[in-house]
Amino acid sequence: MKTLLPFERFEREVIVKKEAETSSSYGCNPEKRSASELINFGIINVDKPSGPSSHQVSAYVKQILGLKKAGHSGTLDPKVTGVLPVALGRATRIAEVLLTAGKEYVCLMQLHKDVEEAKLRKVCEVFTGKIKQLPPVKSAVVRKIRERKVYYIEIIEIVGKYVLFRVGCQAGTYIRKLVSDIGSKIGGAHMVELRRTKAGPFKEENSFTLHDVMDSYHYYKNEGNEKYIRNVIQPIEAAVAHLPKVWTADSAVDSVCHGTSLKLPGISKFESGIKKGDVVAVMTLKNELVCYGTAVIDSGKMESSTMGVAVKPDAVFMETGTYPKNEARQ
Repeated sequence: MKTLLPFERFEREVIVKKEAETSSSYGCNPEKRSASELINFGIINVDKPSGPSSHQVSAYVKQILGLKKAGHSGTLDPKVTGVLPVALGRATRIAEVLLTAGKEYVCLMQLHKDVEEAKLRKVCEVFTGKIKQLPPVKSAVVRKIRERKVYYIEIIEIVGKYVLFRVGCQAGTYIRKLVSDIGSKIGGAHMVELRRTKAGPFKEENSFTLHDVMDSYHYYKNEGNEKYIRNVIQPIEAAVAHLPKVWTADSAVDSVCHGTSLKLPGISKFESGIKKGDVVAVMTLKNELVCYGTAVIDSGKMESSTMGVAVKPDAVFMETGTYPKNEARQ
């Protein structure tokens, strides 16, 4: 079984609509931003420890880096560990685009009685795909039955009544409730431990502890060594790695920065598979994030049409004036 979230399974092709070059006089490749810029416009994939709330972890990061703003992308219960992306400074709003991204967890479940492995696997299959779930009593949402998607459940190991499994699911799926619902089919079960291993494009293997964040900032601030802080903090663009992309010519960038919809004449290239209504990332030709927005047309129309609106911005991140104004406005 392939344990991949939906966006990880989708191979997109880059379609060139209009050949264009980008000027070195404007903007900057995200990988070449200074440490100071990253601290104020980046994102950290924090390995959340057991104990503090997600809000507290975000507050710790803000305090360590001396920032006024920082925000996490999806609450984990205090005892739950793992992937918690924390957006920094001007990048804080990018956390919103991660809230709806798919998640993956590794869970330790304890069965209340002995169950044959074949039966357990069959029941887990029942809870793969579209499921109906009633959020737990203690939850941040209205408690009513809602539909969620479970992309995969992979049993890793069974030792007695303890079952270790990996689950990939739609955002907003409650794993504790999933365990309880599985248990209802096999004589009872409860969650013992939970760790998030993926949150959208962020994975466990490239996460950093709060101690890592503190140490990297110490070397940067007190010794002028940027190596570690540049390793810990990723450019904001890492947060849209899971979104389909549309690249705009230099001449159209400033219009979008002012909140204007991206029109077809301003597009240089785009990815295949975009559907009307999809959330897409609008990028410069240097792969800088300009904004994320809603696709007004699909990839086919982007390729065949020459006029009209392609993307309406939802949140703009590039500052106005980064690229020169185009009097013709696309």
